[in-house]
Amino acid sequence: MRTIVQLSDLHFGAILAPTLEPLVQYLHALQPDLTIVSGDLTQRARISQFAQAKAYLSRLPSPQLVIPGNHDVPLYDVIRRFAAPFARYDRYIASNHNPVFIDDEIAVVGVNSARSFTFKGGKLTDEAVQNAARHFDALHGQVRVVVTHHPFDIPVGLSGVTIVKGANAAVRAFAACDVDLFLTGHLHLVHRAPATVFVKDYHAELLVAGTATSTRARGEPNSFYVFHIDHSRQDDTCIAIETHSWNAARNCFERTATRSAPRTSTVSEDAYGQGNGITA
Repeated sequence: MRTIVQLSDLHFGAILAPTLEPLVQYLHALQPDLTIVSGDLTQRARISQFAQAKAYLSRLPSPQLVIPGNHDVPLYDVIRRFAAPFARYDRYIASNHNPVFIDDEIAVVGVNSARSFTFKGGKLTDEAVQNAARHFDALHGQVRVVVTHHPFDIPVGLSGVTIVKGANAAVRAFAACDVDLFLTGHLHLVHRAPATVFVKDYHAELLVAGTATSTRARGEPNSFYVFHIDHSRQDDTCIAIETHSWNAARNCFERTATRSAPRTSTVSEDAYGQGNGITA
């Protein structure tokens, strides 16, 4: 059994302060085998915001797999944005923007989708996808997870955002590697879709996490995902997917939704609702 936590869009500089301490305590009670942070640790990539993010990450359970988001690239400092877009991220968080965690039950690969030439959107290059896919070679039975900041699917009617550029080619490449979960953020809301929007009969989960700690919510409570990977089942390995949400009245996080997904999904596309059909 493995437990994975996925936080996203912390946005130090635009923090909902009451969430911070309860989240630390809650995560330590969960005792995850891996804590993922899928980008946008800061609001404007300022030194003070990175320092706050670094201090907060040091209090969360380890090991951790952290990737940058578009907000972790300076927006208004044009020279720094193009000359050294990740210099502050490298200094305070990590110099590896494509981290990997593999043990005998899970294989989690981060792929950086943040780019200095896009102010909000993201891109997955062919080279980045190929390098990520190589980590899944010669694995034996692990649940396979890809983590990016920018999403592969967005809810119908949500304006002002697009899926990550290169999504079509990336999903097809990862389908050949039997990736089970695609974990993303950026939208500040919870969303899911099957990978059949890109590859017929490929029912991997395309998941978008909400913002765990930011004030910049889209009408939803702050939230994060918890995944329980159970290899003890005699049939397909079961992946339990939980949403844990902030309850402002009780000043705590609590589990608000649970469902399970087999590695070889037989869930029909209709059960997910319709994706946006956009390809990139």
